[in-house]
This record gives sequence, C-alpha cells and structure tokens, in this order.
Amino acid sequence: MSNFVFVLDTQRRPLNPIQPGLARKLLANGKAAVFRRYPFTLILKKEVTATPEPIILKIDPGSKTTGIALVQGEKVIFGAELTHRGQAIKASLESRRSIRSWRRNRHTRYRKARFLNRNRSKNWLAPSLQHRVETTLTWVKRLIKLAPISSIVQELVRFDLPQVENPEISGVEYQQGTLLGYEVREYLLNKWERKCAYCGIENIPLQIDHVHPKAKGGSNRISNLCLACEKCNTKKGTQNIEQFLAKKPEILKRILSQAKRPLKDAAAVNSTRWALFNRLKETGLPVETVSGGLTKFNRTQLNLPKTHWIDAACVGQVVSLEILTSKPLLIKANGHGTRQMCRTDKFGFPSRYVPRFQFVKGFQTGDIVKAVVTSGKKIGTYVGRVAVRSTGSFNISASELVSGISYKYCSTIHRKDGYSYAA
Repeated sequence: MSNFVFVLDTQRRPLNPIQPGLARKLLANGKAAVFRRYPFTLILKKEVTATPEPIILKIDPGSKTTGIALVQGEKVIFGAELTHRGQAIKASLESRRSIRSWRRNRHTRYRKARFLNRNRSKNWLAPSLQHRVETTLTWVKRLIKLAPISSIVQELVRFDLPQVENPEISGVEYQQGTLLGYEVREYLLNKWERKCAYCGIENIPLQIDHVHPKAKGGSNRISNLCLACEKCNTKKGTQNIEQFLAKKPEILKRILSQAKRPLKDAAAVNSTRWALFNRLKETGLPVETVSGGLTKFNRTQLNLPKTHWIDAACVGQVVSLEILTSKPLLIKANGHGTRQMCRTDKFGFPSRYVPRFQFVKGFQTGDIVKAVVTSGKKIGTYVGRVAVRSTGSFNISASELVSGISYKYCSTIHRKDGYSYAA
C-alpha cells in the first residue's frame, strides 16, 4: 500500500489522513478535489466538523538522505525519504571559486586580496550543511499544514562520539542497559560500508574485530576497530594485521588508512543536529530528542528492514509499530535553478546566454505537466518534467525525452518547487 492521502477541510485545516481507496471514492463522487499532487492531498468541497487524532512527526536526519515518518498511535501512515544536494552545492561553489580566481588573475592581477574581509555569524554553517537544515525544515512546515501534527521527535545524536572513543563512559542512562554497544556498531557499519574489511563480503552478519589484537595490547578505541565476517575473524585470530595480510599489501594499506579516516557523513550530521533542533523549536510544537542507538535498538527488536523512513518511524520510545505503507515518497532536492544570466565553458569564458524571462506561455522549466497530443507525428499522452523554450515548443522528460511538444497540448500537474518526486 502507498502512503495515506492527506485531507484538508474547506478552510484548509488538516484532517485525519485517509487510505487511497477512500480518497478515490471521494474524488469519484465529487466530494473532494485534488489540492496538491506531491504529497497527494485532497480538499473537501463541503464543510465538516471533526476532531482529528494527533500525529507524531519523526525525523531521522542524515548526511545524504533524511528519513521522515508520520505515526498515529502505533500506525505508520506516511513515510518519505528526502535526498539532499549538499555535494552538488559544494561542487558548484568550488567551480565558481576557481572561475573567479582565474578571472581575477586575468584582469586584476595586482589587486589587494580581500578574502578575509567578510564576517561570519555566530552559528554560521557551510552552505552545503545549511541546505540540509533548510530543506528538512521546509518539509516539516509543509507536513504541519497537511496533517494534524501534535509533536516532533528528532534523532539528535546519530553517533555519540565520546562513547565511541571510550566505550566505558558512564553517566548516560541508555548506555548502561541493553543499548550498550549499539552506538559503536552503528558507527562501524557506516564507516566500513557494511562490508568485511578483509574480503569485502556484504549482506551477512559481521563481527567487530581489533586491527591490532587485544591479546597483544590492542585498545578498544574506534581507530583500532573494523568489521570482519566470521571466517576472516577466525582465520586472523590473534595475528598482527601485518602478518595476516603479508601477501595482500594493497588491502593492508587500505585498512590501515581507512581505520584512521574520519567519518565525514557523521561529522556532517553532528554539525547540523543542533541547528535543526533549534529551528524545529521555532515551529511552536513540542520537540523530543533521542539517540541513534535507541533507533537501531527499536528497529532490531521489531525485526524491521533498514531504510531511512523506517529508521525515522523507529525514532523515540517505541513498543510496537504497524506499517500501513510500503512505498515511501522519494523526494530529491534539485534546487530552484540559477540566476546566472551567462553560462561559461570550463575555462570561465562566456559560451551562451539564457532567456531573461523564466515563464513561457504560463509554464516554466521544472513544472510537471501532462501533454495530450491529438495530431501530428507525436500523438499520445506524455507526463513528465518540462523544459520550456521561447518558441512555445517544449521538451518533456517522461520515460524518455520527447522534443517539440507545443504548449497548447500541455496542462500543469505540479508546479516547480525545487524537488523531484518518485513513489
């Protein structure tokens, strides 16, 4: 079953989400109309009086993908996975910096450097990190308008780095009980990409192994731990890694370097967690925070598969969960285009210009449209993202690119909002 359908009353106030079958009946009987395509939302045509049940919005922030889930009681009625574009922003900034550098070197070679004349605010974040906070907050505010959300639960600590460095740390309640060790294992699973460090096998149970054997003085520090399958772990035993991989110098070099490599994604999550928490409090709803170790513990106890949106559903105190949706809404941040009026080649020289006006015949590039062509060589129905042309002849990216579709055949399904969607 796909996600539940959001419903608004005539005053655009959120009601209880309904199952897709009931939504089809309301549309067929003319009692409701489509208010929004993604996420699919209906608006009723007649006024109703109802007291909706409260819904908890759960968030599992990630470096590349953030999981979102709506839980009503013990029922998961909506799931989404929001893919960020932090790496694309970083690449764009680096490209712009290099082009500016070349241009300054050509035209203003002797100008005094001004790279230290800008002040940063106290809570400044790099643009690629700030983007993760802003896109997550955008969808939180959007869902608050579509569903009767009463509270928010955020996974605040993905990796508890002090506990990772010192597994014997005390004073935190969850680390003294059945959660002890979940933080370390989750950290290692991400660091070693859920593969055996020695043979590369995956999708099997993995064991924590000491790179420098504990029997020979090796510590429990995270830089001395890796993941190994049972076969490799048994074969290695108490041998030094140099002795065990004497005939495999390339693997030895990779393991030694990767063991000391910091986890970039964990650092990104830790950098943005408090910024996101403070922004969530501005919504006025109660915000609860929990550890990532508890999330994994809940998912393991309930025997659920590991996906971002299911991780989000397992955030916080969970006794049992009934998954009523199996197809999360896949959301990918694409940005809103660019304000650059002049495109450049790889050397920074002007190569082409873009039109001054974004809208052509009421459409703009990025809109999702439906084109019903009734004559000519391209008779058929096409649904996809449109690329407008000033001539009025558009390109539509459906299952494949279709060129030369007149605007007269097009109707808008979903306005461009900086995201692409898939079920």
